[in-house]
Parts: sequence; structure tokens; C-alpha cells
Amino acid sequence: MLSLVRFLFHFVGSLFRSRADLEAENAVLRQQLIVAKRRAPKRVVITDVDRLILVWLCRVWPRLLDSMVIVQPETVLRWHRAGFRAFWRWKSRSAGGRPKIDPELRALIRRMSRENVLWGAPRIHGELLKLGFQVSQSTVAKYMVRRPGPSSQGWRTFLRNHAREIAAIDLFVVPTIGFKLLYVLVILRLDHRLLMCTSVTTNPTADWIARQVSEAFPWDTAPRYLIRDNDGAYGDVFRRRLRAIGIRDRPIAPRSPWQNGYVERLIGSVRRECLDHVLVLGERHLRHVLCAYATYYNETRTHLALGKDAPDGRPIATTGAITVTPILGGLHHRYARMA
Repeated sequence: MLSLVRFLFHFVGSLFRSRADLEAENAVLRQQLIVAKRRAPKRVVITDVDRLILVWLCRVWPRLLDSMVIVQPETVLRWHRAGFRAFWRWKSRSAGGRPKIDPELRALIRRMSRENVLWGAPRIHGELLKLGFQVSQSTVAKYMVRRPGPSSQGWRTFLRNHAREIAAIDLFVVPTIGFKLLYVLVILRLDHRLLMCTSVTTNPTADWIARQVSEAFPWDTAPRYLIRDNDGAYGDVFRRRLRAIGIRDRPIAPRSPWQNGYVERLIGSVRRECLDHVLVLGERHLRHVLCAYATYYNETRTHLALGKDAPDGRPIATTGAITVTPILGGLHHRYARMA
């Protein structure tokens, strides 16, 4: 800015000087420029103010291009064209532009994209219009979740669509107070996490397991598939009984308990919430404890996968006094309202 003020001061002062003084000063300045060019480096540092002054002088007096020494005439013309583009870019800038959307709407778009892997931008855009959001389809496509591969449902969605026809079965061991081993058989319906069977025995044979399955599933309620592990207790008698009932046997891969994860988690819940806090006296005692826990599990205990409802369905009460019923000697409690 100081160099620009100095240039304007000398320019205005030269308007009041005689022609002879100007020509003499011009000759002296030319000679000094020749000496400076001879001793200056190859590349001269030029500021934006210097470029502005040179471009303005060459625009007002085009014949001065022949007098350029420190820069080439083509350089000055290139500066002028760059300034012209910058000027019109500034002049034609957008005054408004596309309005920004709220963070809540962006989060809703991402949520819809994650939860509905088969939906594209048009489908999500239509849902947003029905919810009263005025947003363009291109904006929806901009904020959707990017996926590396083709859209596909997850295993959880696939399992939920078939859970009504799937049950799971498994055995686990419980030691008694006298160090005797008892075997507990659990059968779980995956659609409502309903605990269908908790049977106890000291010798889990294939015939005994087949009878428990027959008692757990009458003919009109049998699932289509039964998931189990590769325990040797599931023998030929068990498999023939499943075929007779109309159930397809689906053993998991060896050493892959996560493939039967629902019933494995059920066994963990039985241990953490019941058996880890009880000394089992014998087979009859264990059967009584498991029966009480199964009733609590199906009728009272809330599940995250069921929207915090019980497998058998638990009504919501809003009126009446709250009563407490102890379960398993006070290990758990049931809270309800009595009119």
C-alpha cells in the first residue's frame, strides 16, 4: 500500500512539471534501470500492487508495453486476463445458493439409509416428503451412507424374516451340591424368544431328547427348522423324530457356537440370573428352580429384542397400586398394578 501511495504522489507531481524535466528524468530512470537489471537476479520479486500499477499503465497507455524491461509484455497481458477473470467471477457470484438443511434432517437421512439398505435416494426422498420435509433428491443422495458394495440385507434382517419358523436347542451341565452332573435341555423359539422347554436328566439319550421335542411342539406348532450343535446325544432316533414331525434338522458347523447364538445367550442368562445364585440339591430341586425361572423368563422378564416386552406379552398398566411378587425366593421380583 505504501508503494501505491508513493506512485500516486509522484504521478500527480509529474502533471505540474515541464516536458524537458520529464524527459530528463525519464532518461535518468532508464539508465538506472539498465544498471539495476545488470546486477539484479534472474527472477525479480513483484508484488500484487506492482502488478496492478503496471497493468493499469499499460491499459491507459498501450504503447508503454514496448518499454517493459523487468517483465515481458506477454506477462503483463496475462496478469490483465487473470484480473479480468477474477473481476467477473466476483461480480457473478451467487447471492444466496441452496439453503442448508438442519443437522436433525441429515441424521434422519443417514438413519433411513442405514436401516433400509434396499432404498435409494428416490425412495428416501419420497418418505421425507411424506414426513413434511422439503428437500431435494440430490441433497438426499449427498447425505446418504456410502456402501462399498451392492445393497444387501444383513444377517440380522434375514434371520428376523425367518425367525417364526426357527427354533434352537442345546444342552448344558449343572453340578449339584454333591458334585453330581445334571444335564439341562433348553428349547427356544427365536421369533418371540419363548422358552419352550427346560428338562433335566442324568443321561441325555437321543430317545429322551426326541420325546422332549415332541412334547414342546405339538403337530400344529412345530417350527420348520431346528438349530443344534454336533453333540453325540442327537442320534438317529432324534433325527428320525424330527423328520416325522416335519422339522428340518440344521446342525451348526463344528466348533462354531456363535452360529447358535440365541440359545447360547439364553443359557448365559439362566446361569447369571438363576443358577449362579442357587445350590442345586438334586434333580427334583433343579427342575423346580428351572420351572420357576422359565415362568419368570416368559411372562415377566423384559427383552431388548422385543421392544422391552416379555415373550408372552405383558400388558401396560397405568392405574392402581403397585404390588411386588418375589420370584425364586426374592432373587427377582414382578411388579404389577392392582385395581
